[in-house]
Amino acid sequence: MKKHFVYIAALLASLSCFTACQDDEVNTGQQGGEGTESELPDWYYTGGELGTTFVTTQTAFEQPTPAVDASVTFTSAFNRGEQLFEKPFNSNYSGTRHGLGPVYIRTSCQHCHPGYGHGQSQPEGSFRTNDIGNGYLLVVYNPATNAYVSWLAGMPQTHAVAPFKAPLDESQIMLTWHEYIDQNGNKFPDGETYSLRYPEITIPKSAIYVANKGYDVGTYEVRLESTIGIYGTGLLDAISDEDLKAQYVQEEKDGYLKNGLNPNIFANGDWTGQYANTAQGGDGTKYPYRYTYALSRGPLQDAAGANAFWNITNATRSDRRFHYLDAAGTYAQYSSEDPEVQAGFRDYIEQADPDKNHPDWHIQNEDGTYDEQQNIYNYLTSKELDVEVSDQDYIDLMVWHRGLAVPAARNVDDEEVLKGKELFEQIGCTYCHKPSWTTGDDEIRDPARFFVGDKADQLPRYPNQKIWPYTDMVQHKLHMQNDIRTGWCRTTPLWGRGLHQRCTGAEYADRLHDCRARTTLEAIMWHGTSTESDAYETVEQFRQLSKEDRDAIVKFIDSI
Repeated sequence: MKKHFVYIAALLASLSCFTACQDDEVNTGQQGGEGTESELPDWYYTGGELGTTFVTTQTAFEQPTPAVDASVTFTSAFNRGEQLFEKPFNSNYSGTRHGLGPVYIRTSCQHCHPGYGHGQSQPEGSFRTNDIGNGYLLVVYNPATNAYVSWLAGMPQTHAVAPFKAPLDESQIMLTWHEYIDQNGNKFPDGETYSLRYPEITIPKSAIYVANKGYDVGTYEVRLESTIGIYGTGLLDAISDEDLKAQYVQEEKDGYLKNGLNPNIFANGDWTGQYANTAQGGDGTKYPYRYTYALSRGPLQDAAGANAFWNITNATRSDRRFHYLDAAGTYAQYSSEDPEVQAGFRDYIEQADPDKNHPDWHIQNEDGTYDEQQNIYNYLTSKELDVEVSDQDYIDLMVWHRGLAVPAARNVDDEEVLKGKELFEQIGCTYCHKPSWTTGDDEIRDPARFFVGDKADQLPRYPNQKIWPYTDMVQHKLHMQNDIRTGWCRTTPLWGRGLHQRCTGAEYADRLHDCRARTTLEAIMWHGTSTESDAYETVEQFRQLSKEDRDAIVKFIDSI
């Protein structure tokens, strides 16, 4: 279990009077030498009073918020949820963390989130999701419509429990890195050079299970998106819907960015698209999008983590008693017709349902043989699967998810960092990387209607906190080579990202949506590789700065 450093009393009494014993694991922000103290700026407390941790070692992303530490109940749930995140699920039919499969993506959450942070870029070659740190998610879509293909799950599965077969044969998926030269020859006016690269992922049709069975998959393209850090997501959830809308209204009114706002989300002063859930117990209530690069999710209680806890492993819970499969139903159809799957299904299902509580998985023909084609289809499409993840486990997981703190800013009285902070604002970076927000009342909202009533009261909250995530929570376009699907990408929160390599053990800083940027400098330069980028003019200003000033901006970004 992680060490939890608790400074709740000092925090809640007075931030200006905060002091602590300094050691190599605690960031006090004091830079003035032994025995001296300096007043700490408010941007040091990235997560506010209730959401900041002062640990800066390799466990910085794993710490509970002061709001969690203040409650024995929350602390116990947090610790249990942490284990659910870290430990692998298995294909057993009972016992701890059972229920993996029949098809799945990873065996644990930590596979994708090393050190609880952002996924790591992967070396060129075959695509191995069993490697800890590979947080890449395959985005397979129709280039004509930019929509996800219907013959794969939105998060494609590359593993299966026998006798079932993986929807994608991972051994045939290949990752290639390409060097990129921008319009300035990867060189600053003063002669300093930099490198740029981008990934390309290929999936041949021979790797697609249903294509091998005769299904016409048509034209498709593939992109990569990496998982992001989990810490601080509870604080972002506490930003009010009203304040989110006000941000969109202001940016539309300003009209500063050449690509404007994503018309599928916001136009003419109002939402054109919002998140709702009707398939998994929701009542269709609409909420603003706020999570994932693609802005595909609304409130945290039905966002990426809550979803991944089900679909990454395909372990069912009470509100999702069905398998995560493709929307077109192709996998269920072709699996039911597969002679090899039929041959092994009886052994599989006798273990999964030994008491035959689901008669439609055990249908027999008139001659007494099993109608395995129908049985397989019924099993794969069932909406009444046995519950494998208890409600309490799910609650614990979400207490942990919502309860992860943000590391305090570092080097807050370093002259170079302060200079970089000023320049970061001067050249326009803070327009999209909005420094701070103040959270609202933090009403728990769950589109899936699981966290309502008493269950909502079991989650930590962060009302009225000034936080420093450095994001406007809005999508913009950078027009990068081999860009994200649709080109629209939510501004990434910068808080804590400077600790990525320390916390994850990664070789590179792994910035941007597909980890293409090996350093913070590379990430900045990718923002300006196209004149159509919303950040092009800002990057041009960055280019004209002296190396000293450029280095100061980088040091500031790595310190927040």
